[in-house]
Amino acid sequence: MAVTTENRPAVTNSTSIVLLALARRIEDELGAALAPLDLTVRRLGLLGHIAGVPGASFSELARMSRISVQSVHGAVKALVAAGLVRDLTARAGSASTIELTERGEDLLREAKRIAAEVDERLFGPAADPVQRQVGKAVRAAFRLSEA
Repeated sequence: MAVTTENRPAVTNSTSIVLLALARRIEDELGAALAPLDLTVRRLGLLGHIAGVPGASFSELARMSRISVQSVHGAVKALVAAGLVRDLTARAGSASTIELTERGEDLLREAKRIAAEVDERLFGPAADPVQRQVGKAVRAAFRLSEA
């Protein structure tokens, strides 16, 4: 019998479905925690990609974010309007150099702090034992440090 994080029998033996359900819960928790910053999980991911891959093109950002190039253009335009990023060569048909502003860096730093709090709540010492095991396995599989 499979066990959920609430220690009730799972309705499936599918690892994929159980992980998708857990991922949805994580996304909901993180989204709620980021809401006071006027930040979504997707927007956080895009800011992280921009910060982590200097000089990334719109196409590269789209691949990393798993969204269309057109969606990246719209998202970057919104981030520019919010003062979080700047597009240094914003001309039609030319490559862009997109970077975080100081405000964007501050927001990303605060969002990472909030994500660490969510991690602690969902996977830390006081979390459900099954979720602690999942967190430990993920950190080991992706060689993530204990936060």
